[in-house]
Amino acid sequence: MDPYVIIQYKGQERKSSAARGDGSSPSWNEKFTFKVEYPGSGGDYKLVLKIMDKDTFSSDDFVGQATIFVKDLLAVGADEGTAELHPTKHSVVNAEQRYCGEIVVGLTFTKKEENDEEEYGGWRESDY
Repeated sequence: MDPYVIIQYKGQERKSSAARGDGSSPSWNEKFTFKVEYPGSGGDYKLVLKIMDKDTFSSDDFVGQATIFVKDLLAVGADEGTAELHPTKHSVVNAEQRYCGEIVVGLTFTKKEENDEEEYGGWRESDY
């Protein structure tokens, strides 16, 4: 099995590398960045992690998925500037919605400060 994870958040999608040779206990230890607006339109604040098995000569197989609700994390991060969810186990369910394992995920939300300065397209750096 060569599993990888597709991570989805509000129409954005990222993909991990395939964990080759790790058997039934793969480890990715990768970081992904998503653009987040909080509060934003729609209240569907969740990460969906789809675990897939990479196949060379056929389409990749769906193994299972986990859903992580992040509204509380975003609310704290928006108020305090940053918030962290330490690595936590999340249940993975297959296409029949049956438990088929766990995935450990840690999350950090860091508020991006708005820059109120106007940009002048490089004129500040120019010699006149």
